[in-house]
Order: sequence, then structure tokens, then C-alpha cells
Amino acid sequence: MLGAPALSAAELNALDTVARVRRVGAGAEVFGHHEPATSLVLLRSGDVSLGLRTADGIFRVVRPVRGPAWLDQSAVWLNENHAMDARAASEAVVIELPREPLQLQFDRHPGLARRLIASLSREIKEMAANTHELMHKDAPARFAAWLVQRCQASEVAPDRAVVTLTERKRDIASQLAITPETLSRLMRSFTRQGVIVVTGYTVHVNDLPALRRLAELQ
Repeated sequence: MLGAPALSAAELNALDTVARVRRVGAGAEVFGHHEPATSLVLLRSGDVSLGLRTADGIFRVVRPVRGPAWLDQSAVWLNENHAMDARAASEAVVIELPREPLQLQFDRHPGLARRLIASLSREIKEMAANTHELMHKDAPARFAAWLVQRCQASEVAPDRAVVTLTERKRDIASQLAITPETLSRLMRSFTRQGVIVVTGYTVHVNDLPALRRLAELQ
């Protein structure tokens, strides 16, 4: 998650000296937005949902994350709380890199600091692109783009793909800033157009070029 080229043996050893590995059971909290961020948090494996728990106890998913991926690499440098809650959607392995020991390693291995800056920059760029989609694309285009990002292409038929839905409908709708009812209508609309077929938790994309065209609509 620190980009190319591969870490040197010295850099890997530096990270190993400060890293804390934690296993989190499905449904358990990884961290909460009420907690001070004292470490960078990396999801090594598993699935974690980032979101916010409302006053009535409902967890609203903002973004699902599948490891390996960063869960929070920014709040720690601001001496602030985590921006969101993180809940394990499956068994997960989390690596925490405490700020102060990590800073000492930066002094000895400046390349690590440069890699983290680049990683943060990529994350900011991705967030800016997602914000643009939410602000400037209509609901059908957002849903189509969401599907395209998750397509598993068919080796036999290049114009076909499959998307496995691992989240609840209301969580998907929350990510797209629409209601679950609107999401259901979009699924029916795409099905009528012959673009997809939904079977249980699997979306069969019958016309991948058409889905990509829908994703590009403004």
C-alpha cells in the first residue's frame, strides 16, 4: 500500500519494529469516530465498512474497504479523532502503526515518509473524483459507475461481467446518496434495458459497454 518500488529489507524491518497486528472478528468495531487517532491503520486482509453510527444505533455505511487498504492514514497527523467509525464486515487483520515510533523511523528512512505522502495524495485524488461523481452525475450514472468499478470480467465473453453484492441494499444506496427504493428502481430499469440481470446477490452484466456508457452520462 506504499506504492512501487518494493520496500527495501531495511524499510520492511523498520515497519516491523513499530507495527501492531490485531485480529478483529466479524461485526466488531475496529475504531470509532469518538476515539483519538494515535496510529495509522491498515487493513491487511478482510472487509471493513467505514461509516457512522447514528444516535438510534444504526450503522450507516459510507465506504466499504477490502484489504489490503488503508482505513485511516490522515487523522493521526492532525492529532484528531478518527473521522468515521470502522466496523469489520468479515474476519479481518488490522495493522496499526503508532505515530511517535513511526516518526523515529522516518528520520532513519526518509523514503518511508515520501511513500506515505504519495499514498495520502492518491487517497485525496480518489476522494476528489468520488465527490465529483456525487455532485455532477445523476443517480443512474452513479449506480452504473459503482457497478463498473466492481465488475469481474468474463474471460469467455469480454462484453459480459459479474458483480457480487456483499453489502446490504441500504448500505449500497447510502454510498450512492440515494434511497433503497431508488436503488431498486435503477436495478429494474437496467434490467429492462437488457444491461443487467439480478439473481440473488449476483448482478450479471450482459452488456458491459452499455453499462460503461451509462456510467459516463452527466
